[in-house]
Amino acid sequence: MSGITYDYMESYIRDLIPEKQGVLKGLKDFAESNSVPIVQKETANLLEFFMSLKKPERVLELGTAIGYSAILMAEASNRKAIIDTVERDPNMILMARENVKKHDYDKNINIIEGDCLEVLEKLQGQYDIIFMDAGKGHYNHFLPHCLRLLKADGIIIADNVLFRGMVASKDLVKRRKITIVKRMRSYLELVSKDETLITSVLPMGDGIALTKRRNE
Repeated sequence: MSGITYDYMESYIRDLIPEKQGVLKGLKDFAESNSVPIVQKETANLLEFFMSLKKPERVLELGTAIGYSAILMAEASNRKAIIDTVERDPNMILMARENVKKHDYDKNINIIEGDCLEVLEKLQGQYDIIFMDAGKGHYNHFLPHCLRLLKADGIIIADNVLFRGMVASKDLVKRRKITIVKRMRSYLELVSKDETLITSVLPMGDGIALTKRRNE
């Protein structure tokens, strides 16, 4: 279990969410069999929820892996959204491109190869949704660029913000993860204390932070 909520709560909530079928089931099975990290079930469900709610034209994803969440969002938009997704791992990029092409999402999903921070510095345009799921120790560095790229009414969805419970409890912190934990705490403090933003942290999955600009 994630260490974020009580095990019985987490199991109950996960059991409420229907299992994916078709393309997404195949990708999930592959990820589990090959130890490839993809979004947890609760996070996937939340992404679908916001794709349905906001009906975004453009989405930016930081962290592609095998393309699971990008394909999930494209599918949730009925192939109407354009999704730019950034990944630096050559092996992940190869698999993601194969999956996108194999399942005919070429027109919806644009895979950008490179380091997230370097790509963010060069990106232009505006996004309705930005999904952070890469470089867990660099969310605070991503934030200024994401805010620049975010539409006035856009939303930032940041995954893994409680990082196995370590961010919320010193007793859980492992020595080799101290830097990531400190930086994630810094991110949460930035988005929570900025008076121009409103942020809600959800203790589900591995912790999810939802951030948007306050209405003027």
